[in-house]
Amino acid sequence: RPPMTASPLLTAVLPLALGIIMLDTAFVRPPGDVGHAASWPVPVLFETVPGATARRIVGGQDCDLADAFVQAGERLRARGAVGVITSCGFLAARQRSLAARMPLPLATSSLMQLPLIDRCLARGKRAGVVTYDAASLTPAHFVAVGADPATPVVGLPADGALRGLIERQAAYDGDAIARDVLEAAGHLMARGDIGAVLMECTNLPPFSKAVADRFEVPVFDIITL
Repeated sequence: RPPMTASPLLTAVLPLALGIIMLDTAFVRPPGDVGHAASWPVPVLFETVPGATARRIVGGQDCDLADAFVQAGERLRARGAVGVITSCGFLAARQRSLAARMPLPLATSSLMQLPLIDRCLARGKRAGVVTYDAASLTPAHFVAVGADPATPVVGLPADGALRGLIERQAAYDGDAIARDVLEAAGHLMARGDIGAVLMECTNLPPFSKAVADRFEVPVFDIITL
């Protein structure tokens, strides 16, 4: 793809490069996924944190990786990034501690959008979250990003296609992931008070449009962040 160019005005308001701190994973990432460069309307730079497996981050067993995340941010700054995100929404729990040490502005998780989304919805409506693992997404994750800890959450199935891909080296099956995501979103919408859906998992944006089309609500994810 040819390099992006921008007028001086656009350069003032658009990032020259977005830094993305990736977990230590290896699986198929289609367009729309956080780890696919074509997902983004701006140039992106990637740095991986060795040892940061999905299960360690989701399970909150990552306290000893803080230095490695900061070092990844420093490498991204040296390469030209002007802001940083991560590839796992569960890093919301580390937003304050990592941002305090990061050399660039840091947004760890799509969950950071929740306060704004809730303020934009009609009276009686609220946002709901589709997450990789509902059992591991605690009130503390929401509090750490200034969101309501009582936000409705529905998780993808433990034996489903996405967790099989990431944790059990299963083959990528986009149709099966889509079915799981739509089912989870359907459980959220059945509450009757959901005015928007937010995808916690950074691997779910490829399915955001399907959810928006099926349930006719706005859908937010790591890309909209």
